[in-house]
Amino acid sequence: MARDKRGRRRDPWEDMFGSFDDEFEEMRRRMDAMMEGFMSGEMEQIGQPMIYGFSMRVGPDGKPRIQEFGNTTPPRTDEAGRREPLTDIIEEKDTVRVIVELPGVEKDDIQLRAEDRFLDIEVDREDRKFSKQVELPCAVDSDGADASYKNGVLEITLKRTAPKKRGRSIKINGE
Repeated sequence: MARDKRGRRRDPWEDMFGSFDDEFEEMRRRMDAMMEGFMSGEMEQIGQPMIYGFSMRVGPDGKPRIQEFGNTTPPRTDEAGRREPLTDIIEEKDTVRVIVELPGVEKDDIQLRAEDRFLDIEVDREDRKFSKQVELPCAVDSDGADASYKNGVLEITLKRTAPKKRGRSIKINGE
């Protein structure tokens, strides 16, 4: 059995998994720093798709390596365990397209509701829960909405509505 620097016997599993704690601690520190940057406004992400992920590999020395990639932080969850899916909003001349990543769910699991300037997206399965209310850049016609779902990507196309009139002039009576 292997021994450490002090001559104590080491657990054989520690060689394989011992550095996980250090790797996860380093990943947490980096994510905290990224989050501080986003919250302070130093790291704005405007006009780019949001990507986050990590890969785990075993290096030539037999130790696991965890590598993060992407330009955003990991998805958030609420108190009910629902994740907020990554979402992209694309404004076009007559429409607004919303692209949402919903991996691992079926089309029938997705509930959508659009009203005025908001789009609600909900998935509530035992093993996967997603929820997000998207504020749209303009009012939309929910009757003319079209949605498609393929390979974990939901794409919703909503027709813009004409801005509502702000009212009309009112004549004031009296002297």
